[in-house]
Amino acid sequence: MAACASKVLFVLALLFVSTYAESRRKTPNKEEDLFQELNDADLNKKQKYSDGKALGNNTILKAKSERKLAESAQSVELPAGVFNGKWELASTSSGVSAMHAILLPKISKVLMYDATIWKQSTIELSPEQRPCRTVDEKTQEVDCFAHSVLFDPNTAQLRTLKLTTDTWCSSGGLSVNGNLVSSGGDKGGAPTVRYLESCDTCDWKEYPNSLADGRWYATQVTLDDGAFIVAGGREVYSYEYIPPPGQTNKISIPFDFLKQTRDVIPGNEKEGEFVLENNLYPFLHLAPDGNVFFFANNRSVLLNPRTNQILREYPVLPGGSRSYPASGASALLPIKLDPVNTNNVKVEVLICGGAPHDAYKVTDMIKKRPFPFALKDCGRMDITARDPVWEKEEMPSPRTMADMLNLPNNDMLIINGAERGCSGWNDATDPNFTPVLYSPSAPNGKRFKELAKTDIPRMYHSVATVLPDGKILVAGSNTNNGYVFKPQAEFPTELRVEKFYPPYLDPSLDAMRPEIVLELSNQTVAYNGQILITFGLNQEGILKKDIQVTMYSPAFTTHGINMNQRQIDVGILEVRDNIADKRLHTVIATAPPSGAIAPPGYYLTFVVYKGVPSSLSMWLQIK
Repeated sequence: MAACASKVLFVLALLFVSTYAESRRKTPNKEEDLFQELNDADLNKKQKYSDGKALGNNTILKAKSERKLAESAQSVELPAGVFNGKWELASTSSGVSAMHAILLPKISKVLMYDATIWKQSTIELSPEQRPCRTVDEKTQEVDCFAHSVLFDPNTAQLRTLKLTTDTWCSSGGLSVNGNLVSSGGDKGGAPTVRYLESCDTCDWKEYPNSLADGRWYATQVTLDDGAFIVAGGREVYSYEYIPPPGQTNKISIPFDFLKQTRDVIPGNEKEGEFVLENNLYPFLHLAPDGNVFFFANNRSVLLNPRTNQILREYPVLPGGSRSYPASGASALLPIKLDPVNTNNVKVEVLICGGAPHDAYKVTDMIKKRPFPFALKDCGRMDITARDPVWEKEEMPSPRTMADMLNLPNNDMLIINGAERGCSGWNDATDPNFTPVLYSPSAPNGKRFKELAKTDIPRMYHSVATVLPDGKILVAGSNTNNGYVFKPQAEFPTELRVEKFYPPYLDPSLDAMRPEIVLELSNQTVAYNGQILITFGLNQEGILKKDIQVTMYSPAFTTHGINMNQRQIDVGILEVRDNIADKRLHTVIATAPPSGAIAPPGYYLTFVVYKGVPSSLSMWLQIK
């Protein structure tokens, strides 16, 4: 029965695409070649799927589709206050302390790694990855532990990877081809650049001494052509382009703004003044003109990285320090594109939390308790405005060391961290167990909503990652200099991995959840080209205003900073219903116009219906 249903649905889908393609030939436009290409490719697959096999990652042609047919087709809005999310334990051990994390394209696995300096983890290298890393040439001490793993969010299986340079407090981003480029770290790892291809059998390639300056607590940002710059670091007041593999930078580019954004904290006659680097892990975001919004401590500028000129200085964000070690959180709000005038772009930045300017002195140097409260406020600013100003608002609770993530439905999630203290070894207390939803389109004062609590502290060195099914993977937390477990530590090294279900994963909304048909959707697109996605949804008469297509560039997450995260809400041209089968629909959207809006690479792409994201996303490459 299921096989017969699959046959019918697939043939109807092909008939729909073929008929639509024929109709468009009568009025040629940019969509014509795309539909013809899809139609030709799918005809070749007809025999393969005529045996009742599912289309890619979809269940639309399975029995689930039959169940949905019997459900009510009445549209309902996303209910408020009914489902505040839920938590589940995904794994009892990540193998390594998850200090850094990123979702890798194509294979959809989460890369997690810590540092080699401790010479330990809870998982060893495989026999194929031996010989072990040599720690000391003189003593011949070796380290056979893995410090990097690939985590499969569907099965919780781990695959060890071999690191030889120290990645402690490093940075990273994805290349045009979806591979990780990692820079910096501690000691010998500080001038290192590393590469990891996004595949199930690949391992690290490391190039020590690639950078002119050591980059420890630095930030890496992707530019409009896919190149990277890396900026800052401990006692480093410069930035530089990441060179090609095997090449070495001879000099870096001085950037005095990083010196200016340190804090000088007055002291008494005995101790003197303190100079605090409250500008580490600066917030760097690519602006829609190809320049870089550069935020450190409480100040921000617009930098042209090619001419090395500061083009404008923005207003100071008052209230305290936001950069590491005060460790506020920052993200660009979703970038909404018009389907016709794609260059008319407004870009807003949101910065939340942090700590008082002297927090690190109080917590780390003096160890004075009780630790100071973290900041509770946020600043929001249009960085493209002629006269930008910070709009202030307050979170439900104070927070430092949070992660701020773009969600598929254009909400923001603030998760992890503490209510007192700042970043550093045992420099914070009072874990903030409660994630917060931020709705950018709501009026000020009504944008925050507290969600379901976890019972696992996620303090210093925690991470959070958006997954292809819209869940959030949460891991890490290690406030200790090494792997330290109970009862020796108040907040021990945490190896458990959780998944958080945001409110849009309310089971009562399943009937509204689109299901992308990969084989009838294009998975590569050129700038200003046409994005075509076919999806299954048991709703009739779908209106264009009820559909969104969001493209998400995964964040490289570490130390409460989410590098290179970006979400594009592309402009919808039209939504077509399949006349022969009302369960199939096709959305046509205009791709971003340039790399300044969406840097070349892979984007996790969702179809969203009335605030409910598709059951699975797809990887869409733009270049």
